[in-house]
Amino acid sequence: MTNASALAVEAHGLVKTFGANRAVDGIDLAIPRGGIYGVLGPNGAGKTTALRMLATLLRPDAGEARVLGHDVVAEPKRIRELVALTGQFASLDEDLTGIENLVLLGRLYGFSANAARRRGMDLLDAFGLADAAGRQVKKFSGGMRRRLDIAGSLIVTPQLMFLDEPTTGIDPRSRNQVWDIIRTLVDGGTTILLTTQYLEEADRLASRLAVIDHGRVIAEGTPGQLKAQVGSGALTVRVIDPADRAAAADVLERALGTDVVKEPDPAALTATVAENHAAAQALAALAEAGIETETFSLGQPSLDEVFLALTGKPPEDERANAEDVENTEVAR
Repeated sequence: MTNASALAVEAHGLVKTFGANRAVDGIDLAIPRGGIYGVLGPNGAGKTTALRMLATLLRPDAGEARVLGHDVVAEPKRIRELVALTGQFASLDEDLTGIENLVLLGRLYGFSANAARRRGMDLLDAFGLADAAGRQVKKFSGGMRRRLDIAGSLIVTPQLMFLDEPTTGIDPRSRNQVWDIIRTLVDGGTTILLTTQYLEEADRLASRLAVIDHGRVIAEGTPGQLKAQVGSGALTVRVIDPADRAAAADVLERALGTDVVKEPDPAALTATVAENHAAAQALAALAEAGIETETFSLGQPSLDEVFLALTGKPPEDERANAEDVENTEVAR
């Protein structure tokens, strides 16, 4: 393996099966310390199973992994002292108040009663929940529960935090609040491993991404690198004289070898381009034909388009989920 000090997570050939389901099928990961690393995939892709193995909640059937330099099989206790995990569902006692939940967690970590309460109130204040400290959790909104759940994972500040689809099922305002919390954690030195189905979330937060499907990593890189793998962007041109649009469309079709879409704007055209230099050649062809352009822009494909190209399905695909099986599995 490579220098462990440079990596928060290093995995080689991780495998996990549940009966006939091969939920994780030989995953390799090398996640540097610091920043946010995103893992994308549809339901059943193997994201949660892989995360649970790295968090030492499931034992791998094959392969090896180190988290913060420690082996997940040989040193699970040491890893659990250094990391935190927030799953898809809030791990809170709904009959307790917000502060009672955090005091309970603090006491389990060995804090005195007073220290646990002080830490709990500090976290509630930081997460915008101080006014709800004395309210039962069952009366919290979904976004409030998610923020409290993350707060509970931070009783002791972790070096690495696993966030498994942290914003699933919450409203856009609460989602933005959770994003701000995640960025603040990274600014404080915590490494984040984030699984998500929301491509906007991955694009906004992650500095690097892995796309997982059928238990395997099928692509990895920065968001920009993944977009470049699709190999096409969109060239949008607006001609000065709308009467030139038909001629401009003919020129672009010949130059690019692709269909040109006439936009609702009577002066605008859009075409896919395989490479940036093709767009430059198309614009030069318009100039040679004497067609003047008012504006033009070249955009990368979206992560939605990348995901569809890589997996053949949209990220919200709700197919049968092999990971449901592992929810009943107990780490050995």
